[in-house]
Amino acid sequence: MLEQILEHYCDESFLKMDGFNDCIIGVEEDSMRLIYSEKKILEKLEQTMRPLDALEYFGFNIARCYMGEKTPIISYDNF
Repeated sequence: MLEQILEHYCDESFLKMDGFNDCIIGVEEDSMRLIYSEKKILEKLEQTMRPLDALEYFGFNIARCYMGEKTPIISYDNF
């Protein structure tokens, strides 16, 4: 998905979360911010930690992180 976005929006720069390129599900065109899937991020974290630890890590280190106006968007799709 990231390659397609970068190809389509070749003149834009995006703020990415390191190690989670495969968790990108789209781009918000008004603000030109990447959209990440909460479900995919948690699945990736659970590859190296227990589910509860992954959820805690996500909550404190990813969901609450503000990196300026280009901060990626988290889609809460983990139903």
